[in-house]
Amino acid sequence: MENDPQKISPDVDSVGLVKPCSVVLFPPDDPLRLKCGVRLSEIRVEYETYGRLNEERDNAVLICHALSGDAHAAGYHSADDRKPGWWDNMIGSGKALDTDRYFVVCSNFLGGCKGTTGPSSVDPRTGKPYGMNFPMVTIHDMVVCQKKLIDHLGIDRLLTVVGGSMGGMQVLEWAVSFPERVASVIPIATTHRTSPQSIAFDEVGRQAIFNDPNWNRGDYYGGEAPDRGLAIARMIGHITYLSDKSMHEKFGRDLRLRDEYGYAFEQEFQVESYLHYQGIQFTKRFDANTYLYITKAMDYFDMSVGHSSLSASLQRADCKFLLIAFSSDWLFPPYQMKQIANALRNNGTDVTYVEIESDYGHDAFLLEADKLTRMLSAFLGFLSSASPSPAVPDEVAAQPQAR
Repeated sequence: MENDPQKISPDVDSVGLVKPCSVVLFPPDDPLRLKCGVRLSEIRVEYETYGRLNEERDNAVLICHALSGDAHAAGYHSADDRKPGWWDNMIGSGKALDTDRYFVVCSNFLGGCKGTTGPSSVDPRTGKPYGMNFPMVTIHDMVVCQKKLIDHLGIDRLLTVVGGSMGGMQVLEWAVSFPERVASVIPIATTHRTSPQSIAFDEVGRQAIFNDPNWNRGDYYGGEAPDRGLAIARMIGHITYLSDKSMHEKFGRDLRLRDEYGYAFEQEFQVESYLHYQGIQFTKRFDANTYLYITKAMDYFDMSVGHSSLSASLQRADCKFLLIAFSSDWLFPPYQMKQIANALRNNGTDVTYVEIESDYGHDAFLLEADKLTRMLSAFLGFLSSASPSPAVPDEVAAQPQAR
């Protein structure tokens, strides 16, 4: 059930070599009924685990990844890998998600393109990739699929569910959809519903893909992929992950190849080159149709739908909350997390809200490892305590209730 990898070398601060796992869930006689009404069966789920599940089976932590992430959250798949998993700085011995204490699970979400069934997977009815015949999925559908994986692993209750950005949406969904299965949740840099601004950015990205001549209504598998459109979508999205200050500090108005303007339509500025690089690299590891489906799932996310208020939508939540926002995040600004905190307080829910000062923008949940480590370590350490709220490190001050 668990990976027990060897270190690649003594000086590598990592869980070491890990092996991807996969399982097929939802047999034909028990399919997953999606929010859109379609029934989907034989869903393959890619996942990885780190650490060991204890005898009581009460030390399991589920990580929910963001839009461009995957199940490979930590360690290396081979000694030749250039980079470890996307949250390697948070997972491992002595880290925030301490693999000496916790059994950590991360799965690629439903609709993904990194091993879990999605638009690029083969449709068993046709023998060809689903493409745009793949049904529309939601954050709720993804969480139901994750819950089925947790069932498969023999875990009755998770110690915590943690994730940033779109992963944080899944964390919130866990709290209300399966409250009896979680002792705590840690949503980071997220929101209870996608704002009009975020939807607008997502739509521009989708239009870039739709208008790529290679998109071919999603039927591009086996031919030229719509990489130009996907790269532009990534460039647009990536801008929202940064902050004004971080872009000034990282790029300024620096030129790439000369000291004077060339007065031509070329990549003169460092920031232009950076965005093009990010776009091109993204096309090497991501599927354009998946980008369409996943951004739409984010746009649909609104916990208050069908309820009289946000507090009412969170009424079912019965666990401890640690909400973490970042001061310079303008994709999911801190005020959106404060709204969640206030709604939970109105319900009498045990909630700690923290706003971390950071210049990294939305990407801070990937980069502020030291501050996050102190917060998560303190919170997880207090879960078994009678104290209603964990101690907050001095340099990371909890914010007052929003008015």
